[in-house]
Amino acid sequence: MAPMAAPLHVAVIGSGPAGLYAAEALVKQAEGEVKVDVFDRLPTPYGLVRYGVAPDHKSIKSIARYLQRVLEDPGVRFFGCVELGRDLTRADLLDCYDAVIYSTGAMVDRHLGIPGEDLPGSVAATDFVNWYCGHPDAADHTFDLSVEEVAVIGVGNVAVDVVRILAKTADELRETDVPEQVLEALAASRVRRIHMIGRRGPAQAKFTTKEARELGDLPNAEIHVRPEDMDLDPASAEIAEKDRHVRGNIKVLNGWTAEPAGDRPRRIDLRFWLAPQEIIGTGRVESLRLERTRLDEATGRVTGTGEFETLPVGMVLRSVGYQSVALEGVPFDERSYVVPNEGGRVLGPDGAQVPREYVAGWIKRGPTGVVGTNKADAAETVRHLLADLADRDEPPAHKIEELLESRGLPIVTYADWLNLDAAEIELARSLARGERVKLARWEAMRNACRPS
Repeated sequence: MAPMAAPLHVAVIGSGPAGLYAAEALVKQAEGEVKVDVFDRLPTPYGLVRYGVAPDHKSIKSIARYLQRVLEDPGVRFFGCVELGRDLTRADLLDCYDAVIYSTGAMVDRHLGIPGEDLPGSVAATDFVNWYCGHPDAADHTFDLSVEEVAVIGVGNVAVDVVRILAKTADELRETDVPEQVLEALAASRVRRIHMIGRRGPAQAKFTTKEARELGDLPNAEIHVRPEDMDLDPASAEIAEKDRHVRGNIKVLNGWTAEPAGDRPRRIDLRFWLAPQEIIGTGRVESLRLERTRLDEATGRVTGTGEFETLPVGMVLRSVGYQSVALEGVPFDERSYVVPNEGGRVLGPDGAQVPREYVAGWIKRGPTGVVGTNKADAAETVRHLLADLADRDEPPAHKIEELLESRGLPIVTYADWLNLDAAEIELARSLARGERVKLARWEAMRNACRPS
């Protein structure tokens, strides 16, 4: 009788949807036994489901319950508070595993590249989202919500989320999981007018129709679109005719062109065909200079018209896209901000496949798609991984447990995370606030993981 093959050992770096869908695919697709270790630099799993999905989108956040079942599979382990590049190297992983899947997402914002972008009050939307979603890196961030007017640059779903959170009252967010200190800050907000700005026209807006409609349903905020912004050029009209999603957006936006009654405490102005040119201020943001744009029919590109206007805003939130960051020692394309790959197989500078290294999620394809997009994406990567390693004949050189123990790392296990999870549920109960209230500071999270 032939000896049984040794279990396949795979490390997954990142415990967001891409990483956990990859772990699930490994368990389901592998013909033999597979052991999957999921690493995250945070003590909490679920990535952008926890720290990117808006707190008032509870139905989307419920995806965490599905991902929880992946972590509870006997073949899957969670290692929190372990960071690639700080605690473990790429070489460490390849010594301890048959293969590695990198699924670290896209963690930083793109820049506008205009004067004044570094002024206090000019804020990356990623930082603001991290703050209201309770990310520990942003727990002590402060945002000047004493200003009355704010500009949000971008017309994607993240920009819509940011606008909606600014336009809601603290009472409307009380039943969500936002940290208590965030709720207190939003309760004191004096923001009354929010300008949401897109460089292109309504036919090119990236938000979904469902997200857009939510802005019109806010009980305490008027929303207005200028009728002249809805005049579609021939190219945009053709897009709207062919694309059901664009038609849906146009219909919603046209419904907001009537002048609002003005009896609600806050107002959202959704503007198109405006490109930021300069953020102005002495010591901090005082205004935003914009140039009117148009679509060049010959090139399909947006060009300036030479017509300018200035908005008297005290804060600018930049929401023009996410990008991934390089991982130490792993090939990276500095132009597209992804790990070069073919179907999830990592490619080296010479275009050849790098053995035993794979990618999934945004670091594989860029920041596109919705949460569910990661499932098929991860399955593709795993199919290639399993095909590549079907004939492996040597087990990993070392065991990760021994390596981690030798370095004395304060690892957070899945059982520790369940303690933190329970503490957040209990905190919500004690405050009479919804299902959970997030703990956002590192020390509080660590203490909750291992209660005395």
